[in-house]
Amino acid sequence: MKTIKILTLVFFMALITLSGCALTTETIELQYNQQQGVSPIPGAGNISVSVQVIDQRSDKSKVSCKKNGFGVEMAPILSSEDVTVTVRRAIEQELRARGFQLGSDAALVRIAADLTRFYNDHKTGFFAGDAIADLNMSVIVKSRKGDLLFSRQIVAQGIEPNTQLMTGENAKLALDRALENGMKVLFEDQAFLTALMSHGITPAFKMNQ
Repeated sequence: MKTIKILTLVFFMALITLSGCALTTETIELQYNQQQGVSPIPGAGNISVSVQVIDQRSDKSKVSCKKNGFGVEMAPILSSEDVTVTVRRAIEQELRARGFQLGSDAALVRIAADLTRFYNDHKTGFFAGDAIADLNMSVIVKSRKGDLLFSRQIVAQGIEPNTQLMTGENAKLALDRALENGMKVLFEDQAFLTALMSHGITPAFKMNQ
């Protein structure tokens, strides 16, 4: 009986400690890891592409939220930079890896993305939880003249499983993976790459990968 009381006391002390940490706002630095094994596309070097990302999220103030031991939302988790900058940089990295030139408003092709969700939710579990991040954005590609060449909704998820703490570090891991998975979905879409190449100097371009 005494052992049970001690264990119960330790349990509630741990919850109080975690709740205290959960009251402190945390800022995380999101990082995009470029896809490996990507080769330049023949003719892509002749095409300049501009990238614009607009933040359409309903709550732009945070990318996640800490929770206490009872699963109640506490202090916000913030990104160290504007998430539109993070997403735009990820798109531009993948464009460079495939040989495209980055341009301004005078670019041959223009990519516009509306970011509607980029958020991690800490899910509670009996022994452990999961950090689950969602990325949702609409992507369109237009020619310099304004012709619509491509349109798609990109939905991706990133998970950091079996977490013990509902804090910024686990949220960062999940968000990084959601962004990586989102870029994978976008750049593995042959219609997207074809749209980028359609106004290049090599009109005979064919996706045979």
